[in-house]
Order: sequence, then C-alpha cells, then structure tokens
Amino acid sequence: MIMTSRALFKILGALLALTFTVAGAAELPREVAQALRSAGIPQSSVGAVVQDVSAGRPLLAVNATEARNPASVMKLVTTYSALELLGPAYRWKTEAYADGNDVVLRGYGDPKLNEESFWMLLRNLRGRGIADIRGDVVLDRSWFSPVANGRIDNDVFRPYNVTPDALLVNFKSLRFTFVPETGGVRLFAEPALPGLEIVNSLRLAEGNCPDGRAFRELVQASFQSRPPRASFTGLYPTSCGERELNVALYAPEDYVEAMIRQFWREMGGTWSGKVREGTVPSTARLVYRHDSPPLGEVVRDINKFSNNVMARQLYLTLAAELGGAPARPENARHAIRQWLDLKKIRAPEFVIENGSGLSRNERASAATIAAVLHAAWRSAVMPEFIASLPVAAADGTMRKRLLGERVAGHAHIKTGLLQDARSIAGYVLDRHGHRYVVVMLVNHPRAPEAQAAQDALIEWVYEGATGPAASRAGPRGGGPRHP
Repeated sequence: MIMTSRALFKILGALLALTFTVAGAAELPREVAQALRSAGIPQSSVGAVVQDVSAGRPLLAVNATEARNPASVMKLVTTYSALELLGPAYRWKTEAYADGNDVVLRGYGDPKLNEESFWMLLRNLRGRGIADIRGDVVLDRSWFSPVANGRIDNDVFRPYNVTPDALLVNFKSLRFTFVPETGGVRLFAEPALPGLEIVNSLRLAEGNCPDGRAFRELVQASFQSRPPRASFTGLYPTSCGERELNVALYAPEDYVEAMIRQFWREMGGTWSGKVREGTVPSTARLVYRHDSPPLGEVVRDINKFSNNVMARQLYLTLAAELGGAPARPENARHAIRQWLDLKKIRAPEFVIENGSGLSRNERASAATIAAVLHAAWRSAVMPEFIASLPVAAADGTMRKRLLGERVAGHAHIKTGLLQDARSIAGYVLDRHGHRYVVVMLVNHPRAPEAQAAQDALIEWVYEGATGPAASRAGPRGGGPRHP
C-alpha cells in the first residue's frame, strides 16, 4: 500500500511529538536544577512528576518510578484510602462502663481524644450519676494489639515518637509555656497534672530565638518519667517572646491516671482506687459513649500539621475495621495494598510501615504518589481530601513558604521532612486556571536543603508549565497542553 504524503506527515509528526515529550520529561526546569546544584544535590537523588489533573500522561517525569523514602507525604496514601474505605463521616468512639465499684474505659483508637474531649467524657459520667469512684479505673486497650515503640530517633520525650494506643489521651503530652517577664521567665504546664515537678532556672538574655531542636537545646531541657520531672536551666532570649514546647513525659497509664485525678477532683468527685489494665467484663453496664469529630475533619489535622501520631492511629484503625481487632500493622498494609489494586495503581516499589512517613523503611515512587493524587481528584471524597492539605503561604506546614509570591494561596501541598528526605506532593492551580498534580521526592544527605528547589517547581507550574513562562524555565516535560 502506498502511503500518502499527508498520512506520512501525520505519523512523523506524532513520532516527533512523542520523542519530544519523552526526552523533555527527563529534565527539570532550569530554576529547579539551579537550586538543586546550589544545595549540592544531584538530579539522580530526585524523583518528580507534574501532571495536569485531566491528562492521561505526565507533563514532567524525572526518575519517576524509582523507590524513595517519601517522608510525611506517605500520609496522603493513609488519609485518602481511609476517606474512601471508612467514609468522611466515620467517627471513633470511647466507651465508659460501670462494673460494680469500677469504671471501665474502652478505647477504639480515637486520634483526637484531647484534653477537652477527655474532660467532657468525665463530665458526662458525673452528669449520669457517678459522683464517687470507689473502685479502680480499668483501661481497655484491646482494640489495638501492642505496638513496638517504632521511634524514629532516641528522643523518647518528643510527641512525634508517641506509640499508637487504643486509649491515647491528649497524645499523653504536656504543653510547657514560656512567658518572659520582668525579672525572669514564667513557666507553666498544661494540663497541670498532680505530681509533676518543674525546675525553672531560666535566665533572660539577648540574642536570636531558634526553632525546633535548637530551642530545646538553648533552654537546656531535660526530662524524666518516674517521678515526672521537667528541668529548664539555660538562657531564654527576650526575642523569643511567648513560646510553647510539647513533651510526652508520662507513660500512657500514668498520664491517664493523673488526668483523671486532676479533672475528677476539679469536678468535686472522689476516687480512692488506682488505674489498671483490663477488658470490659460481660457484667459491665455502658454509661456513656463519646464520639470523635468525623474523619473528614480529623484528616485536616493530620495533613495540615503533619501529625504523625494521629496518622498512626488512623492506620491501625484501618487495620481494626477492615482486618478485625486487635489491630495489627500488617492488616493495614494488606488493606491499603488491596485498595491500590482496586484503584488500578500499580506500585511494585511501594512499602508502608506505619502510615505516617515517620519511618526509615517506607518507600514510594513519585509516579505512585502522583497516581494517588490523580485518583483522588476524581474521587467522591476529593473535597475533603484537598481541603486537608496545607495551603501555600497560608496555613499548616506551608504557612511560611512562598510568602509574597504569586503562587501564594494557589497550591495545596503536603510536605515531608526527615534527616535525609524532603518531599512535596499536592495540587497547583496555575495562573491560566489549569490544575496540576505536583510531586517531588528528594533523598540525599543534604535533602533538607532542597526546599528552594521544591518551591521553584511549584512556582514554575503556577506560572504556566506549558505556557510562555515555561520557555524561560529551560527544558520541560514537553508536548502540547492536555485538554
């Protein structure tokens, strides 16, 4: 058969477009590449994908299928799968039973059983006629199986290292507040639990106020669990103003006991027993059930503020609800793997350990994370999911990034950071009104310094990755804009 010149031209044109797309897709925009070079990070340490939400193929794909540690970007998989598998209206419950002179509290993994919620639970017991507890308070944690500590580092008092617990109250944490005033630094803890000793030898000084671990080192914070004691003996710069420090000081059962004693006394009740472990007896009578906020609200806390403890609680909730109690991590892994298969997301490299990204072992490729985001855009739970992501220059972990830039307010981005991993993943609405999935995973000893490169990628997409602005950005993912 003789091929017409017009048909031959069409085929050659299609082949040329395909070649351009594939070749261009392997190159990062110029600004991104320059920022990586300045940070001393090679392109081989980066996996990136940019894809129009309505397109069937990526605009930009750099090392897209290579497995990397995604850090807290893994929370996107956990929260999206939970929204679909459990539903946005799912609520956790915490039950209170009366059994003779004992009160039994049974937990179901509520990630948001905070100080206020626990106070309301106890208040409702008082309102239902329990004025004095003459026996013990029994803690039923049987909904979750015991979990190995799973700490990411040796700082056992950091709240992010708190292990999952079916009856986790207020992250078993204390919030220390520092208030500089004439003559020194006022220091107090909330909740103010009985038995807590606070040693405050802080002195006011001049100088800059650091963040994070550097602040803890500056105030020379040290802690012990039994008996609970917190000591602060360093210099406190006046430039710090009022600051807070969260510390997981207590063992879980000690924390619950101290909370009950404090609140119950404030409510005018008496309690002469102790806290002990157990399960709900068949003779027990349900007195009150506390319900958590809906999952659609809880995922906002998880993703906006990258709450590792809440993510791990949600992960084991998936295990319990879909694999049966007591919840085991392997049941959650199985449920999420099945869900990925159902979504037709092929992810042979995917490894999930605790669902939070606070792990040295979790792995995903940029392509897999992009596929999850692409599927989420078409999902019935898309509004709840996207609303949970930090908004650039506005809130969550993105509130201080891209301030004053034109992309501010136009990007919903989940961030992740470990010692050797920094990641972003989410959606960018460009200046032409087109929305893109954007993923960039960096694994390298200098990965924490990749923030400028990741911000540059977000800005490149906003300015129009296939429009005139893209010509100023160097090689790109190529091809015409997808409809």
